[in-house]
Amino acid sequence: MTQSTGTKSSNALHRIVIVGGGAGGLELATRLGKSLGKQGKAKIILVDATLTHIWKPLLHEVAAGTINSFEDELNYFAHASKNYFEFHLGRMKDINRVDKRLILEPLTDETGHEIAPERSLRYDSLVIAIGSTSNDFGTPGAKENCIFLDSRAQADRFQREFLNLYLQAQARAIENPSPQDLNIAIIGAGATGVELAAELHHAAHEFTRYGLNSIDPGNVRITLIEAADRILPVLSKHTSSTATDQLVDFNIQVLTSRRVTAIHKDSVECDGGIFIPATLKVWSAGIKAPDVLKDIAGLETNRINQLVVRATLQTTRDDSIFAFGDCASFTPEGAERAVPPRAQVANQEAIVLAKILKAKLQGKPLPTFSFSDKGSLISLGETNTVGNLIGKINVQGFFARIMYLSLYRLHQVALHGVFKTGVLMFKDLLSRNSGPTLKLH
Repeated sequence: MTQSTGTKSSNALHRIVIVGGGAGGLELATRLGKSLGKQGKAKIILVDATLTHIWKPLLHEVAAGTINSFEDELNYFAHASKNYFEFHLGRMKDINRVDKRLILEPLTDETGHEIAPERSLRYDSLVIAIGSTSNDFGTPGAKENCIFLDSRAQADRFQREFLNLYLQAQARAIENPSPQDLNIAIIGAGATGVELAAELHHAAHEFTRYGLNSIDPGNVRITLIEAADRILPVLSKHTSSTATDQLVDFNIQVLTSRRVTAIHKDSVECDGGIFIPATLKVWSAGIKAPDVLKDIAGLETNRINQLVVRATLQTTRDDSIFAFGDCASFTPEGAERAVPPRAQVANQEAIVLAKILKAKLQGKPLPTFSFSDKGSLISLGETNTVGNLIGKINVQGFFARIMYLSLYRLHQVALHGVFKTGVLMFKDLLSRNSGPTLKLH
């Protein structure tokens, strides 16, 4: 039996429940909280399975240890209290469309002990923005032997294992000072895989600055494996070529047109019987929406569990349920493909969805979403950034780096405003100049 949450006063207002506190969901909750919530026109509720938020495009830096996730995280409860919305900790289990209730799984602690039983939240409008997870396509050994970078916890796990290999090598060097090797394989050369490879190359050189020099940077062998005929296959050929040249300069092995057939404890097996030695293995090839969405509540989904939505971002079978970001699939009229699962899509959808929900409350015609591609930028460590902007203008170097860094600051502005973002930038500058440039614990 479920327990419902909420008060009589909240029941008098239109209840907008947003599931997922990623970049899109958190920005939407903040926008609606500052407008509808502050004005007392609607009750805004954000639900997420974790207590803190970190911008997902930063996870490759968290994994490499080049940023400290504890310094860049945002607490949902604290943020909600300042921005006129409520936060509930929980993981979506199901949706009761008849009674308009979101069902949440029992809440447990790290040991599995139940903190709270299964609960439900009443909604008038439900927004699903739970992002995506890696799609291993059923590859044997992937789940058992790879780390996936879908969450901050997974990125933290990789960082710990990466650091532990250096600590282990340092301890061994006391009795055996001979050179030691470290083999890392990254499956999937999309944005995450390419950026992680470059960041790990940078981290390998940083370790030596702090005395962890038992593994020479030249003995860190990073292999990037891609099934397509080039890395960054969804971006322009120029961007792909430029990024490949940079990675090769970093002495990173780039393997294209290679399909991974199995993952073993100490190696990656590719078609043709090729085995690539690897102590650390990261899977970053392909995405799918979380399995909880598969056939949930009779809503229409596609083959990778994404909820199919219309131009109003309403699901095709329920006008009260909206979805956006990586967990949603929207195909513009006349287009052959759905809009891509990228951060800028989720950002643009969050802006439009705030307008859509306000129009719904006012009984006005709903605006529609139209994607405008602003281009893509790929970070290749602190030294370079490549990509293209509006009109397919190819950019790289210092200007592209500044543009790339500004994306995170724009996310912070959407959440905190200009003044606090300026304070955070100053804090980050002091932190970088006063502390280590690599997380060493």
